[in-house]
Amino acid sequence: MRAQALIFLGAPGAGKGTQAREVAREFGIPHISTGDLLRDAVERETPLGLAAKEKMESGQLIPDEVVSAMVDERIDQPDCAKGFILDGYPRTLAQAEHAGAIFQAKKRGNPLVIDIQVDEDVLLKRLTGRRTCPKCGEIYNVYFHRPKNDERCDIDGSPLNHRADDNEETIRQRLVAYEKQTAPLVEYYGKLSFLHPVDGSKEPPAITQELIEFLRGA
Repeated sequence: MRAQALIFLGAPGAGKGTQAREVAREFGIPHISTGDLLRDAVERETPLGLAAKEKMESGQLIPDEVVSAMVDERIDQPDCAKGFILDGYPRTLAQAEHAGAIFQAKKRGNPLVIDIQVDEDVLLKRLTGRRTCPKCGEIYNVYFHRPKNDERCDIDGSPLNHRADDNEETIRQRLVAYEKQTAPLVEYYGKLSFLHPVDGSKEPPAITQELIEFLRGA
């Protein structure tokens, strides 16, 4: 894999987090989630974390420059020497442009952007059908991976949870917001020939194998 900077794009329910973790494990590089970065910086009360916390508490969006600075800081860590995967960044064109400048300044080359594409009806079933065991963390789906008992975990028998925001109306709003935010990124990276689309409707292990084979030759 020649590309040092991998960026994973995908709508809620597309499975980008799952695939990013598997690819990171295969190639021995860190999977960097901006959500995790933010939580860690806030918890440690770093200058960037405090700046983000102030915005979050007042209900404002975290400025692009704060998020970009966190990513810039993170990819300087020793575990990123051989490469890294970014999950949740960039989210805007301004962030994408800043990321490109960071990569060039650090001699990381051009990013390779994996766009996991899934039809909206499949995404809706994945998210509305999701059920989670609060005890062991096992995830089920009433459409694709049903528990033997619709209401209880197969492993420990705990009653399964259905997240309040996993309803069709809320999910459609999230998908619309994602499409509005991400469509310009797909176009931007596509024009630069950095984009690699992936069919996310397949079974996760098949997607992982396809990605690994592609990246070994990329």
